[in-house]
Amino acid sequence: MLQRIQTIWLLLAVVCVFLTMQFSTYSGTNAQLIPGYFLKGTENLYFILVTLAIGLISAISIFLYKNRKLQLRLVLLCVVLELGLLFLYYKTITTFTGGTYSLAALLHIAVILFLIFAARGIRADDKLIKESSRLR
Repeated sequence: MLQRIQTIWLLLAVVCVFLTMQFSTYSGTNAQLIPGYFLKGTENLYFILVTLAIGLISAISIFLYKNRKLQLRLVLLCVVLELGLLFLYYKTITTFTGGTYSLAALLHIAVILFLIFAARGIRADDKLIKESSRLR
């Protein structure tokens, strides 16, 4: 399990997902005109639920190494959920009157990249198993 590269990518994705809940993604003046407001992953219930879902599904998919099809589907589901989370962040940020993105906003991009790398690793393993079965 741990010797597979997609396990490392999934672990990195899980760490980055939970770090997005701790660090702010955007800071500025929000719609209520509060200056210095920090937008975190704990802002509202949608952010919390989607972030926890991405983190838990990614963590669970690490242990599904024997069922590569399901593991790949769950990883792709996490990519879609992360893109949806980015859309939620975008919709929330548009309500701000001014501000800047924080460096922690790159963690969301890192999560997507790590999940895509994990999917590539799962596909490579699946291809290797199919080729070895064909040679028998």
